[in-house]
Amino acid sequence: MVASSALLVMVLLPLSEIVARRFFGRGIAGSGPIVQHLTLWVGFLGAAIAAREGKLLALATGTFIKGGWRRAVDILAAAYGACAAIVLAFGGWQMAMIEREAGTEIGAGIHAWVTQLVLPVAFVLIALRLVWRVGHATTPAVEIDTPVSAGPSIWLDRALASIGLVAGVLFAQIPSLLTGHLIWPAAVVIVISALVGTPLFAILGGTAAFLYLHDGVTPATILVETYSLSVSPTLPAIPLFTLAGFLLAEGHASERLLRVFRAFFGWIPGGTAVVCAVLCSFFTVFSGGSGVTILALGGVLFPALLKDGYRERFALGLLTASGSLGLLLPPALPLILYAVVAQIPIEDIFIGGILPGILLTTMIAGWGVREGIVSGAARHRFRVREAFASLWAAKWELAMPGVVLVAMFSGLATTVEAAALTALYALVVQAGIHRDLSLRRDLPRAMAECVTVIGGVLIILGVAQGLTSYLVGAQVHSKLLDWAQANITSRLAFLLVLNVFLLAVGWLMEIWAALVVVVPIIVPLGVAYGIHPVHLGIIFIANLELGFLTPLVGLNIFLASYRFKRPVLEVCVAALPMMAILGIGVLVITYVPWLTTGLLTLLGRG
Repeated sequence: MVASSALLVMVLLPLSEIVARRFFGRGIAGSGPIVQHLTLWVGFLGAAIAAREGKLLALATGTFIKGGWRRAVDILAAAYGACAAIVLAFGGWQMAMIEREAGTEIGAGIHAWVTQLVLPVAFVLIALRLVWRVGHATTPAVEIDTPVSAGPSIWLDRALASIGLVAGVLFAQIPSLLTGHLIWPAAVVIVISALVGTPLFAILGGTAAFLYLHDGVTPATILVETYSLSVSPTLPAIPLFTLAGFLLAEGHASERLLRVFRAFFGWIPGGTAVVCAVLCSFFTVFSGGSGVTILALGGVLFPALLKDGYRERFALGLLTASGSLGLLLPPALPLILYAVVAQIPIEDIFIGGILPGILLTTMIAGWGVREGIVSGAARHRFRVREAFASLWAAKWELAMPGVVLVAMFSGLATTVEAAALTALYALVVQAGIHRDLSLRRDLPRAMAECVTVIGGVLIILGVAQGLTSYLVGAQVHSKLLDWAQANITSRLAFLLVLNVFLLAVGWLMEIWAALVVVVPIIVPLGVAYGIHPVHLGIIFIANLELGFLTPLVGLNIFLASYRFKRPVLEVCVAALPMMAILGIGVLVITYVPWLTTGLLTLLGRG
């Protein structure tokens, strides 16, 4: 309830700022910092809720462990997660107490240290909930919650997992237990914990905490970086755009959009497949990621493809790939976060992503045309009356991208204000115009789900920032730059190596963590080899988009397996052609920089 209320205030304050600035010539004092600190509360209280419901993001590899080992790895994952969370809680408390002595205010008489208390509270709640949930096998990022232990054994499992709580307290209170000791035993524990399903925030945060404690530095350093990222001026756009996506999902927006795209594209060979690619791309732009798209639209689009005569394997692969197609199109959340981390204008990366995003969507749609011809799938005859009727019915949803871009580029609103305006627009359209969304029944559920998803993402971003700070302090980026310049003399060769490296990152790391950890390392490399910063960003996100389809560990593979109730290996095989197509697209984006920079140059921003 607290997190949802904070999210509501995050919508109202930027909207009030627009009105006050336009009609009274000045904004609301302290509005910006307050919204930024509310993002901190939404993120970490949302993470605590995600821990309670078993929705913290983790690697999919843990779900392949079955039988008698299942119980043991659940205990290990919970124990390590709880240990890391307790250490981070102590770091958060230390930071808040230091800030209390400084007496900094964020506005409206609110002290910064009071807002920072959410960090230790949230981490303690997460630690306790990880231990309590031992005995439930939960699929990462989706709602599969199956008891695997019962009776007295579950209490024994919880007791064993509680060792992680004790260890966390000991490490935080007696850091000399870790200072100066060998690194490799801890590295082995961390890798094993990651593979068995420990939440990603604990893997990244635990790694950062160990490295700092090993060097004799307090873990409060991690939380300082976490706090700095969480109160970034543009970060509030992420939960606000995500809320807009959830409001669309709660209404019948997907059905109206399916109708309009089918009316206009259903007549061509493979028309329904083209519609699926375009619709998924459109929806992912606002939903915050491929997971929401697959889960929200899969139940509508998969039966539609099968009904029109498409092969089941093709339909499975198409929807698995299409879930992430919109990540390069504005205002997709990875674009915003990349701009925040790389410190480039958000408007520039929005413009830079348009043509590459259209290219990848068109390539997948083109494969759908081929499938339509080969399989003889049904086509929907073009009818002028139906086309205009569907267009009229979906006019408000279709106008959403225009609302965002006009608000931002006209100077009416900042990025955060445009995001709040988009959330309000989605609410008015779904609840007021179409009346598909109940303010009493559906809105609270949509906000709660949004908070949970955002919590799972922002906690990863926060602790990953702490790990990034350590890597920067250790001069990792400088050493990597020296190695690259000594061994790679060609710009084209560097781009190829970069693609291979980023593909490996996509295999090993979730996109949100990769954005925070890897971007600060590769940005200096891009500068050294004369790569346009926006082009580098689009290459980065396009490669990680491809990583969603990586066999066995790609998030889309896993979500599609859950949503369509098919074995993971079957989904992998179905997705391979799509992975090859997107791989070609990524190479085109990499070696044809005009796709990214052409519009920027045309608009005088190159």
